[in-house]
Amino acid sequence: MTELVLQTPDVVVALDIGTTKVCCLAGRKTSHGKLEIIGVGKVDSVGVLRGVVSNIEKTVKAIREAVEIAERQAKMKFQVVHVGIAGQHIKSLQHRGILTRESDHTEIASRDIDRIVNDMFKLVLPPGDKIIHVFPQEFTVDNEQGITDPIGMCGVRLEANFHIITGQITAINNIYRCVEKAGLKVAELTLEPIASSDAVLSEEEKQAGVALVDMGGTTDITIFQDGIIRHTAVIPFGGNVITADIKEGCTVMQPQAEKLKVKFGAALADEVYDNRIITIPGLKGREHKEISEKNLARIIQARMEEVLDYVLWEIRRSGYERKLIGGIVFTGGGGLLAHVDKLTEFHTGMSCRIGVPVENLAHGYRESVCSPIFSTAIGLLLRGLGDMDAVAKTKAAEAVAEPKADRQEPSNVSEEKSSGWIDSIFQRTKEWFEAEPDMDFNKKG
Repeated sequence: MTELVLQTPDVVVALDIGTTKVCCLAGRKTSHGKLEIIGVGKVDSVGVLRGVVSNIEKTVKAIREAVEIAERQAKMKFQVVHVGIAGQHIKSLQHRGILTRESDHTEIASRDIDRIVNDMFKLVLPPGDKIIHVFPQEFTVDNEQGITDPIGMCGVRLEANFHIITGQITAINNIYRCVEKAGLKVAELTLEPIASSDAVLSEEEKQAGVALVDMGGTTDITIFQDGIIRHTAVIPFGGNVITADIKEGCTVMQPQAEKLKVKFGAALADEVYDNRIITIPGLKGREHKEISEKNLARIIQARMEEVLDYVLWEIRRSGYERKLIGGIVFTGGGGLLAHVDKLTEFHTGMSCRIGVPVENLAHGYRESVCSPIFSTAIGLLLRGLGDMDAVAKTKAAEAVAEPKADRQEPSNVSEEKSSGWIDSIFQRTKEWFEAEPDMDFNKKG
């Protein structure tokens, strides 16, 4: 077995700890700015319930297995990972911040934005909650409202509306504990639907207004308008309740129910024309069971309609129902169900497409990763690469600023030297002119 090299600085690793799967992706940016996937590890998840870690040891084991598979493919030993977080404990709130600046003559800089954002992290929250993300929405500069980017403007009073996402400290700490027990460090913790939006939504959709529905163990909703996150919500059930319904409705075991959903499941019964009969092996020598494909679709459709009712309720609650020109983008494991986009359109009256994370991938990507189930992991990679670029730009700016500062001293010295030399020339010339009349007088004498 070849020894693995340590993770190189240009490689980003993402870890998606889901209810049904734990997947680890490693990638780097190509010279064309696209994402090249160099390692993929995916295993079944057994220690996570509704997006929250319920068994530390089982989750650690699954993380190790997924990471080891990705490490072998990438031929690297990973050290730092970008991790996603979801679950029914996630909440969101709106808040307004105010910053009074010292002068109205100086321009508003990024440090002013950082100050007003950092103030939001000091908010008093219900016991046990912690802020995960703070997203500025609109700014107001000296009563001038509706500003999206105030940098470069002048004003004394800077105000901003914020969309703040919180989670339970215990759930967050459990994720950190699992990752650290697996021998890794967490670079950043990101809300999973936020990561998925980076992978499957275009900037045009975010500007026009779109609702991203990420259906996995939970159903996560993120609403964008004018390129800004306007609303986030987590519905505490998703694909797992569909599996539970199939298990009850068809009286089969849990693993059989999951296989039925994945291989033969459809979200719209009217679209099932063949109505094939699916035969399931009986338990311990008992008779086989036969289930029609249409009946299976009816069970799935009933539960999917209930999920979509919650989705529609959240969209209406946000107040952006009539402003979503981009409609709904469906991603996550739920996006693999046949005809789920048609059912969504019929049930909500909004246009729908399935979000597949291929737009940012380099040519020659693996077929296995162009699936909605990898939307979160690819989004985490993109965010990691974005952070890397931001750090590189900051360092470059500092490096450019430092030589300038260094060069100022020599230039001052040279100026002093040059001014001293000019002074001496001037002094000598002055003395020569003053001495010249005396010389002439002596000649005449």
